[in-house]
Amino acid sequence: QVQLVESGGGLVQPGGSLRLSCAASGTLFSIYVINWYRQAPGKQRELVASITPTGNTNYADSVKGRFTISRDNAKKMVYLQMNKLELEDTAVYHCSPPGSTSWGQGTQVTVSS
Repeated sequence: QVQLVESGGGLVQPGGSLRLSCAASGTLFSIYVINWYRQAPGKQRELVASITPTGNTNYADSVKGRFTISRDNAKKMVYLQMNKLELEDTAVYHCSPPGSTSWGQGTQVTVSS
Protein backbone atom coordinates (compact mmCIF):
# COMPACT_ATOMS: atom_id res chain seq x y z
CA GLN A 1 0.00 0.00 0.00
CA VAL A 2 0.89 3.67 -0.05
CA GLN A 3 3.71 4.61 2.33
CA LEU A 4 2.69 7.10 5.01
CA VAL A 5 4.70 8.94 7.66
CA GLU A 6 3.09 10.69 10.61
CA SER A 7 4.38 13.76 12.40
CA GLY A 8 3.23 16.62 14.60
CA GLY A 9 2.69 14.88 17.90
CA GLY A 10 3.95 16.20 21.18
CA LEU A 11 3.10 17.21 24.71
CA VAL A 12 0.12 19.48 25.24
CA GLN A 13 -1.97 20.58 28.21
CA PRO A 14 -5.65 19.68 28.55
CA GLY A 15 -7.73 22.03 26.44
CA GLY A 16 -4.87 22.65 24.05
CA SER A 17 -4.49 21.90 20.35
CA LEU A 18 -2.21 19.97 18.01
CA ARG A 19 -2.19 19.37 14.28
CA LEU A 20 -0.96 16.00 13.07
CA SER A 21 0.35 15.51 9.55
CA CYS A 22 0.42 12.40 7.38
CA ALA A 23 2.78 12.54 4.40
CA ALA A 24 2.45 10.04 1.55
CA SER A 25 4.90 8.76 -1.02
CA GLY A 26 4.10 7.29 -4.42
CA THR A 27 1.62 8.27 -7.11
CA LEU A 28 -1.65 6.66 -5.94
CA PHE A 29 -2.35 8.60 -2.75
CA SER A 30 -5.34 10.47 -4.15
CA ILE A 31 -7.41 7.29 -4.71
CA TYR A 32 -7.26 6.07 -1.11
CA VAL A 33 -9.58 6.57 1.79
CA ILE A 34 -7.28 7.58 4.65
CA ASN A 35 -8.02 6.97 8.31
CA TRP A 36 -6.48 8.24 11.51
CA TYR A 37 -6.24 5.61 14.25
CA ARG A 38 -4.96 5.82 17.77
CA GLN A 39 -3.78 3.24 20.27
CA ALA A 40 -2.82 3.54 23.91
CA PRO A 41 -0.81 0.81 25.68
CA GLY A 42 -2.99 -2.18 26.54
CA LYS A 43 -5.98 -0.79 24.66
CA GLN A 44 -7.63 -1.68 21.37
CA ARG A 45 -6.77 0.38 18.31
CA GLU A 46 -9.47 2.96 17.73
CA LEU A 47 -10.60 4.56 14.48
CA VAL A 48 -10.61 8.30 15.11
CA ALA A 49 -11.46 9.86 11.75
CA SER A 50 -11.78 9.00 8.07
CA ILE A 51 -11.65 10.97 4.84
CA THR A 52 -12.49 9.87 1.30
CA PRO A 53 -10.59 10.94 -1.84
CA THR A 54 -13.23 13.62 -2.44
CA GLY A 55 -13.23 14.95 1.10
CA ASN A 56 -16.17 13.25 2.81
CA THR A 57 -15.41 12.76 6.50
CA ASN A 58 -16.49 10.66 9.46
CA TYR A 59 -15.51 10.78 13.14
CA ALA A 60 -15.61 8.66 16.24
CA ASP A 61 -18.18 9.90 18.74
CA SER A 62 -15.43 10.51 21.27
CA VAL A 63 -13.77 13.18 19.09
CA LYS A 64 -16.72 14.60 17.16
CA GLY A 65 -16.77 18.37 17.40
CA ARG A 66 -13.17 18.51 18.60
CA PHE A 67 -11.13 16.94 15.78
CA THR A 68 -11.13 17.77 12.06
CA ILE A 69 -9.60 15.59 9.35
CA SER A 70 -8.63 17.15 6.02
CA ARG A 71 -6.49 16.33 3.00
CA ASP A 72 -4.52 18.03 0.27
CA ASN A 73 -4.16 15.61 -2.61
CA ALA A 74 -1.80 17.89 -4.53
CA LYS A 75 0.60 17.83 -1.58
CA LYS A 76 -0.14 14.16 -0.76
CA MET A 77 -0.97 15.13 2.82
CA VAL A 78 -3.67 14.34 5.35
CA TYR A 79 -4.08 16.36 8.53
CA LEU A 80 -5.79 15.87 11.86
CA GLN A 81 -6.54 19.10 13.71
CA MET A 82 -7.13 18.27 17.37
CA ASN A 83 -8.74 20.87 19.63
CA LYS A 84 -9.92 20.79 23.23
CA LEU A 85 -7.59 17.90 23.93
CA GLU A 86 -8.35 15.67 26.90
CA LEU A 87 -6.24 13.27 28.95
CA GLU A 88 -8.02 10.37 27.24
CA ASP A 89 -6.67 11.51 23.86
CA THR A 90 -3.17 10.39 24.88
CA ALA A 91 -2.07 7.69 22.41
CA VAL A 92 0.11 6.89 19.43
CA TYR A 93 -1.64 8.15 16.31
CA HIS A 94 -1.31 6.41 12.94
CA CYS A 95 -2.61 7.22 9.48
CA SER A 96 -3.46 4.41 7.07
CA PRO A 97 -5.93 3.22 4.46
CA PRO A 98 -8.70 0.98 5.84
CA GLY A 99 -7.72 -2.64 6.33
CA SER A 100 -4.00 -2.07 6.70
CA THR A 101 -2.02 -4.75 8.51
CA SER A 102 1.31 -2.92 8.63
CA TRP A 103 1.78 0.05 10.91
CA GLY A 104 4.57 2.56 11.07
CA GLN A 105 5.98 4.25 14.11
CA GLY A 106 3.14 6.74 14.34
CA THR A 107 3.35 9.96 16.30
CA GLN A 108 2.94 10.22 20.07
CA VAL A 109 0.36 12.60 21.49
CA THR A 110 0.56 13.16 25.23
CA VAL A 111 -2.02 15.30 27.01
CA SER A 112 -0.89 16.13 30.51
CA SER A 113 -1.10 18.87 33.11
